[in-house]
Amino acid sequence: MAIDFPRRRSRPQQRVAFLIGLVVVLLFFSRSICALILDYAWWGELGQVPTWIRMSAYEYGPALAAWLILFIVLWISHARGLKHGGTRLGEHRLYARLATLGLALVSLVIALSLIDGWTVARFFGGVSTTSGYSDPVFGRSLTFYFFELPFYSMLINFVTGCALAGGIVHYATARGWQLRRDFPGFGTGHEIDLRELRGLGTLESTMFKGLLVLFLLALAAEFWIGRFDYLFSDHGNLMSGVDYVQQNIELPMQAVKAFAALLAAVLVIAGRRKLAIACAAVLIIDWALPPLVTSLYVKPNELALEKPFLARHIEATRSAFGLDRRAHETEFSAQKEGHIDFAKNRPLLDNVRLWDWRAFHDTLSQSQPLRPYTYANTDIDRYTIDGKLRQVLLAPRELDSSQLSDARQWVNSALTFTHGYGLALAEASRITSTGLPVLLVKSAPIEVLTPSLHVTQPEIYFAETSHEPVFVRTAQPEFNYPSTKNTGGTSDVYTRYEGRGGFPMSSFGMRLTAAIAEGDANILLTNSLTPESRMMIRRRVPERLSTLAGFITWDTDPYLVITETGRLVWIVDGYTTSESHPYSRAIGLESGVRFNYIRNSVKATVDAYDGDVHMYIFDDEDPLIAAYQRLFPELFTPGAKMPADLRAHVRAPEVLFRAQAEIFRTYHMRDPESFFNRADQWDVATGTAGQGGQPQPVAPTYMVMTLPGETQPEFLLMLPFTPLNKQNLIGLMLARCDGPHLGELVFLDLPKQQVIAGPLQIEALINQDQTISKDLTLWNQQGSQVLRSQVLVLPIDQTFLYVAPIYIRASEASMPQLQMVVLVMGNTLVFADTYEQALAQLDAAQKGVAAPPGQTTTQTTTQTTTGAQPASAPVVLTGDARVDEVRAHLKRYRDFAAQGKWADAGKELEAIEAAVKK
Repeated sequence: MAIDFPRRRSRPQQRVAFLIGLVVVLLFFSRSICALILDYAWWGELGQVPTWIRMSAYEYGPALAAWLILFIVLWISHARGLKHGGTRLGEHRLYARLATLGLALVSLVIALSLIDGWTVARFFGGVSTTSGYSDPVFGRSLTFYFFELPFYSMLINFVTGCALAGGIVHYATARGWQLRRDFPGFGTGHEIDLRELRGLGTLESTMFKGLLVLFLLALAAEFWIGRFDYLFSDHGNLMSGVDYVQQNIELPMQAVKAFAALLAAVLVIAGRRKLAIACAAVLIIDWALPPLVTSLYVKPNELALEKPFLARHIEATRSAFGLDRRAHETEFSAQKEGHIDFAKNRPLLDNVRLWDWRAFHDTLSQSQPLRPYTYANTDIDRYTIDGKLRQVLLAPRELDSSQLSDARQWVNSALTFTHGYGLALAEASRITSTGLPVLLVKSAPIEVLTPSLHVTQPEIYFAETSHEPVFVRTAQPEFNYPSTKNTGGTSDVYTRYEGRGGFPMSSFGMRLTAAIAEGDANILLTNSLTPESRMMIRRRVPERLSTLAGFITWDTDPYLVITETGRLVWIVDGYTTSESHPYSRAIGLESGVRFNYIRNSVKATVDAYDGDVHMYIFDDEDPLIAAYQRLFPELFTPGAKMPADLRAHVRAPEVLFRAQAEIFRTYHMRDPESFFNRADQWDVATGTAGQGGQPQPVAPTYMVMTLPGETQPEFLLMLPFTPLNKQNLIGLMLARCDGPHLGELVFLDLPKQQVIAGPLQIEALINQDQTISKDLTLWNQQGSQVLRSQVLVLPIDQTFLYVAPIYIRASEASMPQLQMVVLVMGNTLVFADTYEQALAQLDAAQKGVAAPPGQTTTQTTTQTTTGAQPASAPVVLTGDARVDEVRAHLKRYRDFAAQGKWADAGKELEAIEAAVKK
């Protein structure tokens, strides 16, 4: 029967249909198209359009090429299947169009699932890079495992996918059209005897045989290259990498399986299919033999057999986490009782961080409130103040849109409240007479109370918590900060943005584009946008960097610094990570990212006013960052070109330090036998930082101190260790942050003959002191709450000084004040209202003289394994001048009473009564 096809449409009809289709497509994808235009403008704002183009090409180019190749394979397989079925595509035009469309969709889905554009890009970017590590089994460098092996594996999987998909399409097409040809009733409801289907015979087409051979060749390549995957094997707590059984049984079996697959391919070509299938018997041997050898031979002799493989694992893991480069271990011959030279250690003692960052944050929220701003985070840094290196706490004042409440209209959120303002900065070791931090930078308009610092551009348009989009240089004034009128009322101070951030919104077309992309008609309808107006998007620092360089793992905690010119700039650490380091143990971050190789290769800066981004390379030996630098030459800058005023504030990052500490606590044991038995495994020291709290690993602590053997104070990151399941100190890990020593690791090993108290033991010692315990109980019962900071562990003059600040805050207002400072050295515990008084007591106790009037020294004896307890009731040493002591207490009673601190005043009355009764 002849089929009547519809007549060809005239050209005007075709044009109308095309225009209608184009309009439908534009309407359906309009938001995506407009977002793409805004993306182009944003990349242009940062001067990185070439990077954007390269990134898009790397991401989508390989997949498109794979799609085309796979489509050709499937189309040819389909066409050859039709020919085998006795027909051709030209004889079935509608079917041909539908089949072609279906094959295109199927090939697209398969290509996208098999091809990763970044794997291809990294291969071409990193194939010529070098690394200093070679695996002990095959002698391959990290370049092979980071770039070549993933690419080859992906390529083999793609070839396998092409062979399987092509074979399935060819077989289904050939058999389907054969059934239609030989059984006309098939598919029309007529019954067919299945025995008659045997008449179709076997599918002996050249195309099908060729695809089967291609599949077997790809399988052989998969077995051969699969040998390298054994270097990433996880053997539980024992090790990672190739072990005895894999070295002697499984690796040879991989070669045997590869040979069997090649032999099967040859047999298929020769038409010996049954023999080809028999080659699969090698898989049964591979499944049964390794477990048998493990249970009968390896387990009874595990240590002796696995010892060389454990040595490989230990050294590879140390290398992967940077514990073997720019790192050294040294003996720190600490004594429980020692003598502190206060003059020599003045840089350390003057920079002890008395303010816990959490308490500092809460205090700022009450002492420096400024609506609608908030202190989202507190950073720890160092500055040269009055010629001396000082540790400081710095809290940026960022816009909190949730405080706008009813004022959160579009004009306010998009045009008026556009930025944060200023910061608060305080020395970490200075406290006012009322127990509050001494602020060197504060208020609005911003006040800088030291000539060593100055802030010229306090507005913060790019921050950690910014909302978006916002529009600047509009007809609407931008809120800067609230101010007090001379008449006693309040008024608001406004500003106008004069920076380079954002991209122009001068044309109607850009406004329409932005309105569609953001789904916000106000952008188009407002009268506030002018020819000079600019639109700001991606203002959150982490998002800004992740969009620019998503292949870098960015630190989630940017920190703000003040430059010499008075600008505010964010610094963010970037990490290159991989799970492809041979023999290395894998660990994970809190975000869920797992890796067995990590480097802090990049440090980025983001200008808080203009949003300018610069990425500096700080590890030229890292093959990953070398590959990315080749792929994106405009994106990265050598670390040597970072401005000196910013370079002075880079530091060893806490994320990398924690990862290295997690590895070091086990992998400091380099002897395979000790490692196997876990004879000297460590833990990160624990503390409660509060009454009734559960022990938690202490956090790494930034501090300014002089390393043993050095003469100059420097900024360091430190973490103490204890033996596994014990609480006494066993070692310290320090990361240097200044100058050419940035990133160097120093490990201080403590003598095992000396048992030094750990943070948890010191906390127990403080809690068990009768006087301190009484004070803490009193403060917690009179409308206030006691807050405890982490105990600071300070190595000093062959001994340790422990510092424990104690804060108090009223229940109705979260504004902590420093109430007491406790110092412990050896068996001596002192406490006082201020840090200076406590130091004076410790100095007096060290010299064997009486403590200053009104101050307390306690002699204690600490247990050295699981806790610290006083050996006897505390002995209080006081001066002879009782009248002076009573006067001092009376003066403090009057001061506290005048401030309304009745709990503290009651404490002074009790002290007066005690002094009178003497």
